[in-house]
Amino acid sequence: MKFYEKELNKNVIFQGNIIDMEKYDIELPNKKKATREVIRHPGAVGVLVIDDENKIWLVEQYRFPIAQNLLEIPAGKMDHGESPEQTAKRELKEETGIVSENLISLGKIYTTAGFSDEVIYLYLAKNITISSQKLDDDEFLDIIKLDYEDFKKKILKNEITDSKTLAAFARYELLKQSQEGNI
Repeated sequence: MKFYEKELNKNVIFQGNIIDMEKYDIELPNKKKATREVIRHPGAVGVLVIDDENKIWLVEQYRFPIAQNLLEIPAGKMDHGESPEQTAKRELKEETGIVSENLISLGKIYTTAGFSDEVIYLYLAKNITISSQKLDDDEFLDIIKLDYEDFKKKILKNEITDSKTLAAFARYELLKQSQEGNI
């Protein structure tokens, strides 16, 4: 059975540089009334990089909302008018200095569908070349390269907890298994 919630009224609560917040009055499938608070986000990308030496490239950066550093795949918000692939190439170059003309889609994820419409498009970067970073003025991060097996150990030790990183790696592993390593 497909369920549906009918919008009755919408109020814009906040409009920001990255997100907007809206509050909805809705009708539930059983005809009762409820409210929904929704964060609107323009979308983002994340790029899994595994180089020729079987090292996974991550960035370590401080994340203010959770007050801690995270190890993550290079990622960033989509700019108006950009395709996900254009964003992936831009963010990869900015954060790591990596250029890849061969991005393989690993699909997309909804980060927190209970209250946000944010979607993150995931990619695998192949045939990489390395130049220099071009970080934004408000961006501070370190590049971390981990051996493939060390990366997996950090996941199991709960030292890598970023959802887009975990999802990209899981999708890569499944794709690799389904194609018997030919990616």
